[in-house]
Amino acid sequence: MNKVLMSGNNIIGEAAIRAGCRFYAGYPITPQNELTEYMAEHMRKAEGGVFIQSESEVAAINMIAGASATGARVMTSSSSPGISLKQEGISSMAACELPGVIVNIMRGGPGLGNIRPSQGDYFQATRGGGHGDYRTMVFAPATCQELADLTMDAFDAADKYRTPVMILADGMMGQMMEPIIFKSPAPRVYPEKFMLRGAGSGKSKFIRGLLLDPIDAEEHNWKLARKYEVITEHETLCEEHNLEEADMVIVAYGTAARIAKGAIKRLRDHGMKIGLFRPITLWPFPELKLRALSAKVKNFLVFEMSTGQMLEDVRLALQGYAHIDFHGRPGGAVPTPAEFANVVARLYNKRD
Repeated sequence: MNKVLMSGNNIIGEAAIRAGCRFYAGYPITPQNELTEYMAEHMRKAEGGVFIQSESEVAAINMIAGASATGARVMTSSSSPGISLKQEGISSMAACELPGVIVNIMRGGPGLGNIRPSQGDYFQATRGGGHGDYRTMVFAPATCQELADLTMDAFDAADKYRTPVMILADGMMGQMMEPIIFKSPAPRVYPEKFMLRGAGSGKSKFIRGLLLDPIDAEEHNWKLARKYEVITEHETLCEEHNLEEADMVIVAYGTAARIAKGAIKRLRDHGMKIGLFRPITLWPFPELKLRALSAKVKNFLVFEMSTGQMLEDVRLALQGYAHIDFHGRPGGAVPTPAEFANVVARLYNKRD
């Protein structure tokens, strides 16, 4: 397998097509437009591929829901405010147990904000974002190679659990270029049990999210809850970097984790024992592995390009067994590794 040099947005598109995505619907918004453009050009080259530039983000999410119901592998993408518009459809896909991949290349907010990279959509992604008792699996890549790998994995997870899965990156990751290798996709297990095939294809099937009887609705909610427990048990991912003998641990994901690694290298060169804990799945959050670290490390620093959203999950995981500091840069401000290293050094020298 040869390495290829591609931008992040294009990598997601190519990985999706290689994973078997054959229906894409989306609406333009910066900084993910290159992904939509890539799908427009290349989906028509894939056998059975369909590309639609929809009239709105609301239309796009409902289009992929319909295509998913027929058994197609589907994807849509947008950025921050566009994902907000898709939330009712994502909730509906979760209720109907329809697999699909949703890509969010985050930008600065709230509101229309700006087109700079940000991590202000953590709550939206990990707390469901829409209405009702549902969860969405969330992958948070930190490299272009992970953009490729996790996009393929997202399609497999969506099929396996019959649920929408989100890829959460940001404008910097969407625009950056790195050499990558596309892995071979896993053979697809087709979801024959729920696929709608039309009249004459056997016993009638129904896909619906409207459950007017409260007992039926409660049973369905508990069914979904049990599925989310299985996902939490089997699909939690994280990276542990330089944790041997560390006496301070930075918790960061995505682009913030890349910045943190650069800072850690500088700080370790000056004798500071600092490590990194990087959640790769933001939901399910790797709380048990993080909590286990508190048995030997008592100082944690959460770093996000937001005012502090993952911070809440870190607090829940550590349950008061360690001291937690926070450093955030919201609204599209991206610090350099050197700038962040100065912040970490001050806190490291003040620790108990």
